[in-house]
Amino acid sequence: MNTMGETASYDVTDLTSLEKLEPVRVRPGMYIGSTGVKGLHHCVWELLDNAIDEISNGYGDRAEVIINKDKSITVQDNGRGIPTGIHPIKKKSGVEMVYTELHTGGKFDNKNYKTSGGLHGVGAAVVNALSAWTEVEVRQGGFLYRQRFENAYDKALKRIMPGTAVTPLEKVDVTVETGTRVTFMPDKEVFSTIDFKVEIIDERLQELAFQNKGITLVLRDLRKEEPFEKVYHSERGLLDFIEYLNESKTVIHAEPIIFEGERQITNLSMSAEICMQFTDSTTEYIASYVNNIPTTEAGTHEAGFKAGMTRAFKEWAKKLNLLKEKDKEFDGEDLREGITAIVQIRISNPIFEGQTKNKLANSEAYTMMNDLVYSKLCEWIEDHKEVASNIISNAVDAATRREKIRKINEAEKKKIGKGAAPLAGKIAVCSLKDPELCEFIVVEGDSAGGSAKQARDRRFQSIMPSKGKIMNTEKQKLENVLGSEELKIFNTAIGTGILDNYREEDLRYGKIIIMSDADVDGYHIRTLWMTYIYRYMRPLIMNGHLYLAQPPLYKVYKADKKGEKVKYAYIEEELEKARKEIGKGALIQRYKGLGEMNPEQLWETTLNPATRTLHQVSIEDASKAEKMVSLLMGDVVEPRKNYMYKYAEF
Repeated sequence: MNTMGETASYDVTDLTSLEKLEPVRVRPGMYIGSTGVKGLHHCVWELLDNAIDEISNGYGDRAEVIINKDKSITVQDNGRGIPTGIHPIKKKSGVEMVYTELHTGGKFDNKNYKTSGGLHGVGAAVVNALSAWTEVEVRQGGFLYRQRFENAYDKALKRIMPGTAVTPLEKVDVTVETGTRVTFMPDKEVFSTIDFKVEIIDERLQELAFQNKGITLVLRDLRKEEPFEKVYHSERGLLDFIEYLNESKTVIHAEPIIFEGERQITNLSMSAEICMQFTDSTTEYIASYVNNIPTTEAGTHEAGFKAGMTRAFKEWAKKLNLLKEKDKEFDGEDLREGITAIVQIRISNPIFEGQTKNKLANSEAYTMMNDLVYSKLCEWIEDHKEVASNIISNAVDAATRREKIRKINEAEKKKIGKGAAPLAGKIAVCSLKDPELCEFIVVEGDSAGGSAKQARDRRFQSIMPSKGKIMNTEKQKLENVLGSEELKIFNTAIGTGILDNYREEDLRYGKIIIMSDADVDGYHIRTLWMTYIYRYMRPLIMNGHLYLAQPPLYKVYKADKKGEKVKYAYIEEELEKARKEIGKGALIQRYKGLGEMNPEQLWETTLNPATRTLHQVSIEDASKAEKMVSLLMGDVVEPRKNYMYKYAEF
């Protein structure tokens, strides 16, 4: 019984029924993760997954992604084409069913596809639901078919329905070719941006070419006067992939370890391919995939790989008498220090956590990977005892260092207790304690740091002035990184610990913001901090805590009898607009650094959550991030020099 007074009535008339594709429009995040850049590109991945499924199951060998002049995007393949026949019960063509009904597809019974990345039968329909319009062309049985979908008025439901078929599936030409071509225009009412980024699609196509040796993928961007085109093709598959990832690293064995295997468990068919190589890096990098889909949150296949690998090397460490009495026994993470590995599994009926397919859940994949990796690595170690002995020796050293880090972290935590006393005089600490509300801002230079301390909102903003450039942690030994006074202060303030001792629950700030000048030195400082965080506190990036502040480049102003009118331009393209808004007699001040701003200006332009511009640092594509950090910040010079000559503007 409710005793808290009257409540609103709740009966059957309050229940909302969403029809056809409406649920996708109401909750797009459930289907594509977000409505930002990531979600926008996820729509491309859904269609690309369908094309790659055709190819990897033996139908066709080529797929193309074309960004059109009008900002729509096309995905096409030379597979069999979506079925064009009329369904006996639904009385609709296969094309219309696939694009207007959720959970419709040919991948549920494993008859048409042994393995597939597009699994839930919602990908094509979701893309259609979130588009202003979609046009599908199918080449099949000697004919070219076409059908168009738009947001259109439904007479029966008496409202606009997303993804409605506005034309029937029509035969428009004859052809000897086969395949599917889909063009869609993302809806501006759904997405915060509809500008596709070439570099994001480029990296995905490069990965797919490595994973599917022998196929050809093409990317075209027709938006500029000079169209961009790139062709992707790999004959060596994962061997090319690992060479690409390790281009800027020093490897400790020239020949990568590569093996594959198949297994049938109950009703599941599984095949796996693994390629791995150890480097002199202090961090591990594992790229894992299920049916070509990157599993950025890992899953059972990756866990099985790790377990089997640890089992094999531990067993051989004893056989080779490489563990002495005084040695600390190494764990899996010690063994994997410096590893680059690509773990790929194809499975007939994968179970993912969520529609965006970031994490595999099949327990059978763990069993298969554990057994396969253990047996294959035991064979490899027997034939490569010298290299294996070096790897085991490095793992023992890593275990010793890990213990040293643990002791340092514990000592720091005891010193700190629950207060912020050790940071006094080094950091201006905020008064609130709730991580959800609090921000930690690293500011370039003592001068700007002083202004920021005055300008900040003391309730939720902590300020750490950064004295010039921190060390390049990509080139430093762990002991040197741990000894850096500035990094110690940062670690103490953030509270999580580093590397394997990182604990998200100890994080004191929901936002960590790097604030540097908008010049070459400022960008370098930014990069040094991002490199450190990427290598030593990567969950800060993975969990969306790291941001870059964007200070203005120009102040455009004019004083008159009514006072001073001010506009700020954050990029060059905004300057002319700001000048027009201020009007005749506008004066322009070019900011050379944060230190030139007084506290009021710094608050208004860069610190105030209501008016500032922050860029969240994300790892859209982990393999690209891994490669770029190694390339730009690592010891191997030649690849960096080549990159600079290709892209830098001197």
